[in-house]
Amino acid sequence: MPRILNIETATEVCSVALSYNNAKISGVEEDATGFAHAEKLTVLVDSLMKKTNTEYSQLDAVAVSYGPGSYTGLRIGMSAAKGFCYALNIPLITINTLKAMAAGALHLRDVENLFLQPDVLLCPMIDARRMEVYTAFFDKDLNEAHPPSADIIDSNSYSDWLKKNKLLFFGNGAAKCKPVLSPKANTYFFDEFQLSAKNMIGLAHISYKEKQFANLAYSEPFYLKDFQSGVVVKR
Repeated sequence: MPRILNIETATEVCSVALSYNNAKISGVEEDATGFAHAEKLTVLVDSLMKKTNTEYSQLDAVAVSYGPGSYTGLRIGMSAAKGFCYALNIPLITINTLKAMAAGALHLRDVENLFLQPDVLLCPMIDARRMEVYTAFFDKDLNEAHPPSADIIDSNSYSDWLKKNKLLFFGNGAAKCKPVLSPKANTYFFDEFQLSAKNMIGLAHISYKEKQFANLAYSEPFYLKDFQSGVVVKR
């Protein structure tokens, strides 16, 4: 019956959740304005541990949302998770952020009814700036129908998929795509979706049971595309 600390820092949301035997004990999350995860993450973890009267020595593993997402957020989350695992001598579990989002979306209102229809896919979207998003497609069993990709959204995006599938869009990247994609048939948007570490709990529990642990020394965030720094303007 594992007790797992779950960490989510892939977007502007800084979120942690404590689970025991695949059930959420408690969670704490905060919108890290300006991506201030470095300031907030360890404070949130400490608050969570105190709130649940849990000692760090009681943890059996740490799970971290490892991307895709914000480069800085992912690095901070991974570094913190590794630090806890090294200090406590417990395993590290890495969870794909898009898959965790899909797991969370299964609990949204009306999604269950939509899955009574054939050919429905979950399409989590993470904002990658401008009109680009990180996304992947999943069926109701969280099987990957389309691998993670960085897509630039325009009026032709996913046209072939929409001929045969109903696509359910959600996440902080979906809002900016809604004006472009919503006029198309077979598109559904769920504005109420909130990214949270609690979405990781079921996936982390499965990984723990199957001993699917990450290499603590060599694990890195899944950036999906190479980091591109801004252009320095000489004055």
